[in-house]
Amino acid sequence: MDKIVLSGLLSEEITQKLELSQGFRGKQIFKWIGNGVKSFDDMTNLSLDLRNTLKEKALVRSSTVSNVLKDPDGTIKLQITLFDNNAVETVLLTDKEGRKTACVSCQAGCAMKCAFCMTGTLGLSRNLEAGEIVEQFLYLEEIAGKLDNIVFMGMGEPMQNLEGIRKAIQILCHKDGRALSSKRITLSTCGIIKGIYDLADNGPHIRLAVSLTTANEDLRKEIMPVTSGNSLADLRKAIDYYAEKSGKRVTLEAALLHNKNTDKISADNLINFAKGIDVNINLIPWNPVSILPFTEPTTEEVKHFVGLIEKAGLNVTLRTRRGRKIGGACGQLGVSKKSEN
Repeated sequence: MDKIVLSGLLSEEITQKLELSQGFRGKQIFKWIGNGVKSFDDMTNLSLDLRNTLKEKALVRSSTVSNVLKDPDGTIKLQITLFDNNAVETVLLTDKEGRKTACVSCQAGCAMKCAFCMTGTLGLSRNLEAGEIVEQFLYLEEIAGKLDNIVFMGMGEPMQNLEGIRKAIQILCHKDGRALSSKRITLSTCGIIKGIYDLADNGPHIRLAVSLTTANEDLRKEIMPVTSGNSLADLRKAIDYYAEKSGKRVTLEAALLHNKNTDKISADNLINFAKGIDVNINLIPWNPVSILPFTEPTTEEVKHFVGLIEKAGLNVTLRTRRGRKIGGACGQLGVSKKSEN
């Protein structure tokens, strides 16, 4: 791009990139961006001459909201067009207690090809820049006010864009900017072991969720190709390592597919995988995607499976499904180009 995009920069980087003679100006601009300001005209503690100079040299944000979808259950989905005409979706989730969570994307598309996920059908266009991740959060706050949490569970595999995510977290959590607490951040991976160790050793120590879906090696290879290079045995070791190194309980996520991974054997496999490591199990009844060859589990199927996990004495949560009417539920995100809006 011809202009400098500021949403992905820290205050000292803003000062350097814009060649500002006064370092505190970079801090002021950084603070304005964290407060959600999109226009230099609204940065009222900057001189008119500086604001005009900034307009010539820089952009506050590089993406635009191309569509806003609202579900009756309170879920909001934004379709966001990037500067190169790639697009992503980001979702605002509100729980029963009124807590608001941004579910953000880290890639345009995804290369992981999980068989039960709409995003997996798109292929990967590219990683998002840190600023493009930050902008999703800010756009949601613009609509819904201050958010409580951010989860990297949107489009893309976070472990393939870990540096971009690290930078976005650094910006959002900086005390001079948005000042989001790192305790309110969760990253979800399909199980890239190298990335889990990297996050454990080099931080940040945020909450980690692993999309397991099944603890049957053959079935997992069939529906989650990442398994071929990341075996369940090695994945379990990595999860245990992260829990010990970070001091945080890891969440195991399982999308429940009708007659695929909901029987007693599947429950026993999951129980055996989880026992002995510090994890919580998050069960997610599959959300329908018309082009994918799966069926939602029945209520009885889900209830029986949950009961088996609970009987084993494990921590288990059944996730409430939200945003299904706007394609905003887990596994349903699928816009990759502006022309698809």
